[in-house]
Amino acid sequence: MNGLMRHIERARNVTLPGGRLEFRLGEARVGSVEPALADALCDLGCRRVGEAVVLDTPAALPALARSLADDGSFAWRDEAFDVRADGDDDGPLLATIDRGALPLFGIAAAGVHLNGLVRRADGMYLWVARRASGKALDPGKLDHLVAGGIGAGLSPLQTLIKEAEEEAGLPAALARQAQQVSVIRYTMRRPEGLRRDRLHCFDLIVPEDFIPRPMDGEVESFALWPMDKVLATVRDSDLFKFNVNLVLIDLLLRLGSIAEAGEEGRALRAALTAYDASEIEFNKHKSG
Repeated sequence: MNGLMRHIERARNVTLPGGRLEFRLGEARVGSVEPALADALCDLGCRRVGEAVVLDTPAALPALARSLADDGSFAWRDEAFDVRADGDDDGPLLATIDRGALPLFGIAAAGVHLNGLVRRADGMYLWVARRASGKALDPGKLDHLVAGGIGAGLSPLQTLIKEAEEEAGLPAALARQAQQVSVIRYTMRRPEGLRRDRLHCFDLIVPEDFIPRPMDGEVESFALWPMDKVLATVRDSDLFKFNVNLVLIDLLLRLGSIAEAGEEGRALRAALTAYDASEIEFNKHKSG
């Protein structure tokens, strides 16, 4: 159990605010920034209000982020993501921001992960991808058949269909059959900054004769693994990308590879599905 639980604990390794300041667009809190960044933001047109940094004109956020990227504060990704008020996942759109800036501002982001499953006579198998060695984040790590961030204006299913074709050559008609099974949240300090992520997890049974193909350079290869190998690798190593482990623990519990009814299974499920304690403290700070 410890080999599995450590992945959940690592993904929740920070308590907010933790010396950070709220970042607001007008009256709406959207993120959490380090004091050093707060000073830089004030030089770029924001203002300090108590323990918060406020950008009064939300439409100016993309240009503000571009200025920080030009100064070397983060690597520009050229992918726009939607920004909404914290705790209001379906609320009104306030602004967009480049994906690379999300951890710098501590802005919540969303992504999709697809468990690409194959049902065989001897049990269930999972398609496992290996990330390209040239990727900026987690190069060479093991990953899902399909995974990606939810870009501006897209729903989880639209993102899944788009990424499926781009990453693995998975036809849209097949990708549409995927079933959303869970949502996993975490707040994590990473080298790129503060990750506050919401993962929309999907299952899809793919035909035995489907062979994924690396299409866009994001992945260098695919392999079909039996579930006992998946379990052993998650439990005993860090070969999978950090957040992929969380989605796989959820999958292993649902498939019965880990006995969810047992004490260890119940503890893992409770840890995995609990709303992140650091986010609870962040929301208390907000309401106070």
